[in-house]
Amino acid sequence: MSPVTLVIDSATPACSVALLQDGRVLAEAHEVVGRGHAERLVPMIAAVLGGRRPAAILVDCGPGSFTGVRVGLAAAHGLAIGWGVPLAGYSSMSLVAAGAVHEPSRAVGVALQGGHGQIFVQSFGDDPLRPLDGLLSLPPDEAAGAVTAPRVIGSAAAALVAARGWGEARDALPRAADARLLPRALRSLAASPIYGRAPDAKRPA
Repeated sequence: MSPVTLVIDSATPACSVALLQDGRVLAEAHEVVGRGHAERLVPMIAAVLGGRRPAAILVDCGPGSFTGVRVGLAAAHGLAIGWGVPLAGYSSMSLVAAGAVHEPSRAVGVALQGGHGQIFVQSFGDDPLRPLDGLLSLPPDEAAGAVTAPRVIGSAAAALVAARGWGEARDALPRAADARLLPRALRSLAASPIYGRAPDAKRPA
């Protein structure tokens, strides 16, 4: 049997934890909390583990909220060091796409709400799941032109579809349990932040 893997996801308004083994979900907890990830995440991890110690950890690196990304990464790094287990990351965009791979389509656009009214967008193909373009953070009107897939999934899917005037939108946030659907190439990233946009603060010239 493959090792038990703990998945930690707090990059978006969802706070989500799962314990996976051999493509099965042993336990999971998933709440849309908006804020307060720092207070909710560790108790959720403890509840899902139920005294078990995983042999590996996966964590959502973003994009998403600055605080949510940092909370998840800090918890994952701390636990990996304490347990002496390997740690890897994945993108919140690929996880949302993975949750839709069982649905009939050859491509899907992912749209997650970003900061300052912008939308994170990226397109994915299936069989196998793979990115078709790079991650972008754009205003809604520009994001509408960047995604050509008929189906758009994510917390900003409705806004993007409304802006371009066609297509199908489905609201979704990353769910830790869907990490079992990610191919190895998309769940072996370095466990470091993916912010998706340049920082607001600029260094003096």
